[in-house]
Amino acid sequence: MIRIEPRQNVSHLYAFFVPVLAAVAALGLAAIPLYAAGADISSAYVSMWKGAFGSAFAVSELLTRATPLILTGLAAAVAFKAKLWNIGAEGQLYVGALAAVAIGSGAINAPPAIMIPLVMLSGMLAGGLLMLVPTLMKTKLGADEVVTTLLLNFIILLFVQMMLEGPMKDPMGMGWPQSEPMSPEATLPKLFARMRVHWGLIIALGAALLLYIIMTRSVWGFEMRALGENVSAARHAGIPVTATYIKVGLISGAMAGLAGVSEVAGLKGYLTSDISPGFGYSGIVVAMLAGLSPIGVIVAAVFIAAVFVGADSMSRAMSVSNYIADLVVALSLLCVLISSVFVRYKIRFITPRLPKAAREKEI
Repeated sequence: MIRIEPRQNVSHLYAFFVPVLAAVAALGLAAIPLYAAGADISSAYVSMWKGAFGSAFAVSELLTRATPLILTGLAAAVAFKAKLWNIGAEGQLYVGALAAVAIGSGAINAPPAIMIPLVMLSGMLAGGLLMLVPTLMKTKLGADEVVTTLLLNFIILLFVQMMLEGPMKDPMGMGWPQSEPMSPEATLPKLFARMRVHWGLIIALGAALLLYIIMTRSVWGFEMRALGENVSAARHAGIPVTATYIKVGLISGAMAGLAGVSEVAGLKGYLTSDISPGFGYSGIVVAMLAGLSPIGVIVAAVFIAAVFVGADSMSRAMSVSNYIADLVVALSLLCVLISSVFVRYKIRFITPRLPKAAREKEI
């Protein structure tokens, strides 16, 4: 007989290695479709490694891809820690990018020391306010935030497309649906010459460190964790549940909005409707791989970015579809969800014993 029992004490080492093994298992499972596609498994993985870490340019591209993943991963981690299921980071990213372009494409003339913080704050405010809507619907009306945040993604994307085809369309864009370019004063500087990695990476790392301190060393962090453990108990202990949910929603949305700012102000320089290849959804995988730890989000984001960047290189070298990266990310999430069961519960195999009367009768 099999019995599933909750673990009383989970060591930090065990909790750390389970997501690592889940990521390794995802890479192992990805070997099956690679083999089915006719690729040499070892050569494919070597090509993926070289594509992500084989040169300074490859590492630069990896860090560039990891930057928005860190921020969307933080958005998911903060919300999920309080059991606020924010699936809308994709829409919050777009609305943050839209706000950044509205401010930074010439509406205000100021030096970089003023423009860059202003653009960042506008994107964070837009993302936070967008997340405030489903948060209030959850706390006041009991609406399911999974549904509301997910549906808002599509609404925001359509709104962005409308703006890029209308009021915010670049008149010098040769008819392409894109915004006017960011002014040089509102652009995040590059970290290295002739490479795309920019100061958005430093901002993302700083945000992760700040959120780690808040979540582990502050009263608000304790209140947030208490909500995640048991809402009823937190309310009984005097924790302001609605106010805490609002704080969590604002910070979560702000992190996703900041991811949109980093893409338009640090990488592309203008907004298009395809600026995100799904960073908001990939951030959920990042947060789950990290165990909802802000510091772990950095490591998980680098791993997911390495998968995407390495898969692009592998696709060119091995003539294999680069959609294998999406498959690895999906398998990573599946393996993490399965592994989380083993973190929280243990499986015991019990041999059933017959009652004494039945044993005597059997004899």
